[in-house]
Amino acid sequence: MTQINVLIADDHKIFRDGIKSLLDKEKGIQVVAEASTGTEVLEMIGKFKIDVAIMDIDMGTPNGIETTARLKKNYPGIHVLVLSMLGLHDFILQALEAGATGYILKNAGKDELLTAIKSVANGDSYFSREVSSSLIEQLHRPAGSKKKLADVPLSPREIEVLKLIAQEFSNQEIADKLFISIRTVDTHRRNLLEKLRVRNNVGLTKYAISKGWIS
Repeated sequence: MTQINVLIADDHKIFRDGIKSLLDKEKGIQVVAEASTGTEVLEMIGKFKIDVAIMDIDMGTPNGIETTARLKKNYPGIHVLVLSMLGLHDFILQALEAGATGYILKNAGKDELLTAIKSVANGDSYFSREVSSSLIEQLHRPAGSKKKLADVPLSPREIEVLKLIAQEFSNQEIADKLFISIRTVDTHRRNLLEKLRVRNNVGLTKYAISKGWIS
């Protein structure tokens, strides 16, 4: 991808201005649209070529989670990076279930924001340290409080790919480690999502933890 086209969705203009000013200085990233509400996002999304939507959660009705779900339903090729002050695992899980592939908090620095944008634009997931900690805490709750995941037979190669996904390796890193192409990695990932009936890497990670393949 030669250029990453970004939409910024946040109800505070001063925040949008700050993010835009930061991104405008970066080669290979261009802010092509801004929105202050979920409704504006859905109105704009078809008018611009957008690779990554940076999405706040608290934007009124529809909120960022509802907007993400609608966006992903109609434009599955657009990647959503949530940038929010809300770090509770309930919000994180809802956003990921809606289709977001990244989630960072608003206390993130410039370098982390740029890394997150590039990661999700490349089709990989990205979570800030606080978000990852919240997800891990949720995954380690007592077994009785978590939904039991189906025991599905996987091939040895699928298990290898699943373990690496759960350890947050990128598609390229997985391809390099297993000496296979990125396309093959993506095929395995899609097959895993279908077999395990989960929607994203969080679901795959939960399954890997439930099987004891990662700690």
